[in-house]
Amino acid sequence: MQHALQQTRDSVSKDTASIRRRSQVDLEYWRPFPFTSPRHIPYPSFPVLFFMDPIIAQIQQELEALADPEIQESSKRFFKEEIRCCGIKTATVIAMAKKYWKEVNDRPKPEIVVLCEELYRSRYVEESFIVSEWAHALSGRYEREDLAVFQRWIDTYITNWASCDGLCNHTMGDFIEQYPECIDELKRWTQSKNRWMRRASAVSLIVLAKHGKFLKESIEIAGLLLTDTDDMVQKGYGWLLKEASRKHTDEVFAYVMKNKMQMPRKALRYAIELMPNELKAEAMKKDW
Repeated sequence: MQHALQQTRDSVSKDTASIRRRSQVDLEYWRPFPFTSPRHIPYPSFPVLFFMDPIIAQIQQELEALADPEIQESSKRFFKEEIRCCGIKTATVIAMAKKYWKEVNDRPKPEIVVLCEELYRSRYVEESFIVSEWAHALSGRYEREDLAVFQRWIDTYITNWASCDGLCNHTMGDFIEQYPECIDELKRWTQSKNRWMRRASAVSLIVLAKHGKFLKESIEIAGLLLTDTDDMVQKGYGWLLKEASRKHTDEVFAYVMKNKMQMPRKALRYAIELMPNELKAEAMKKDW
């Protein structure tokens, strides 16, 4: 049995070599995988053999064919942390996501969630963008329990600002609009040890704040993150305040003036970016 299993592993490894050259153990496509259902469906508690879905293989094969080393190198300049990317323009990836969505959108939602996790496990930025598109396309099927799925994705798979914002701006934004009582969970994320969870707590409200919604909650989350020392978090809540200022300039300006002694300058600059010059000058004064 062990010999047969090893032969199968070798065969799968050869077949997938043309899909993408992988270098890390966690990217094997055949392995024991203790699976937990995102919808709490009782799966076996013992390890089961996990196969890559053919649609994922097609996506990864197409991504590899489109990969551009020059774009790959230039893309990395936008990130302080190390990222894995193929080097493909975002518009091309989004078009791919929409094309393949037509092939998977009639599957049960739990199955689509599994496909998303398969994509996330690659750790490639482009595949995370496909997840973001598919997750947002599911917005008409969101349920209250899906918050646990989104939280697990952010806490487990998100490792850069682009993947964080791609998922949170629209997917989490739509989810919070449908289930506003879940805003309390975002507030709890502000205390996470994971920087991307903390950033997510702010950027999940970006689109809503842009349209004048959730002002009180946006300011509360900014307050919980006010003295965070992580620059990705500072930029996140500063961006949230900036978007809120489009419809509520006076309220956001008052908040900034009240808290500018404690607010990191990076967050402050983001927050006042859209304000009139005279308000910007007042906010930037070091008058303490």
